[in-house]
Amino acid sequence: MSLEKLRKQIDHLDEKLIKLLNERIEVALEIGKTKKEQGGEIYVPAREKAVFDRVTALNKAGLLPAEAVRAIYREIMSAALALESDLKIAYLGPPATFTHQAARQKFGASVDYHPVGTISDVFGAVENGTADYGVVPIENSTEGAVTHTFDQFTGTSLKICAEVYLPVSLCLLASVPKEKITRVCSKQEAIGQCRRWLAENLSGIEFDAVNSTALAAEMAVKSDCAAVASRLAAELYGLDIIAENIQDISGNTTRFLIIGKACSEPTGEDKTSIYFGIKDEVGALHDALDALKRNGINMSKIESRPAKSKAWEYIFFVDFEGHADDPHVQAALKELGEHCAVLNVLGSYPKVNGAV
Repeated sequence: MSLEKLRKQIDHLDEKLIKLLNERIEVALEIGKTKKEQGGEIYVPAREKAVFDRVTALNKAGLLPAEAVRAIYREIMSAALALESDLKIAYLGPPATFTHQAARQKFGASVDYHPVGTISDVFGAVENGTADYGVVPIENSTEGAVTHTFDQFTGTSLKICAEVYLPVSLCLLASVPKEKITRVCSKQEAIGQCRRWLAENLSGIEFDAVNSTALAAEMAVKSDCAAVASRLAAELYGLDIIAENIQDISGNTTRFLIIGKACSEPTGEDKTSIYFGIKDEVGALHDALDALKRNGINMSKIESRPAKSKAWEYIFFVDFEGHADDPHVQAALKELGEHCAVLNVLGSYPKVNGAV
């Protein structure tokens, strides 16, 4: 077949695709209208997962890679969300932070993004209604927990409704040559993730922690300060990439949480996050965790933070497989509560494939 005929075939298929996409949007808008009338959430993580799983299965015999199919449908659903409602997403800014990238990975390019200055500001924006959802970092595979996020959960009624895993590739960015760099700025966690590289390549240079990688990039625009940030930040702020992939450990990944007013519905492949404070009794922590084991709960994470009410007391944050509505999880939480001074379910949400 000639090139001209092949292109005409593509044009014909595009006509069909555009027609079908608009038909899909029309149905999505009707669904959005119904959800509003019933007082439901516009963004439904359980339904999102079901759509991704279904289109990936439908594509098994196709030529498109699974990730390409998911990316296409991410943007289709993003456009639908933006038309259904003026959806606002708060994230730790300024633009081009890794939190911004994680937010776009979850919600696509069509919704309205609002950068804020701190993690507590993200929580505040969702609590006071200036944003519908927030995106916050919770842990990094190299540096561990983001303690500010954990601490925010003890004083909020917001719930975790989804999670995002973002591979982190760090670059050294500057507006001056490497030999003229006198200082390196970035978020504390980003500096920690490439500590060895910085020590070997910029020995004797001062390192300063700032609120975000993007703020560091902004600071580097008209100074001899370098920034540890993303390639996207280099493009946005017009900086030179002095070195790429400077993180000390390959596979460096950050986990982000989506916070909103309600938990996700069960999907059959879920994760639940809780926090609890134990009673002042001998063996209380052992008994609390044993309640999960006896009910067949697979715990994937535990993190402790100092309680604010009394010195040397701690709050324990736990992730485990299952949904808070599952009968065996309900039984475990009931038994766990008998050993706790405080127990709160932070959220149940779809588990990311391949994540623990």
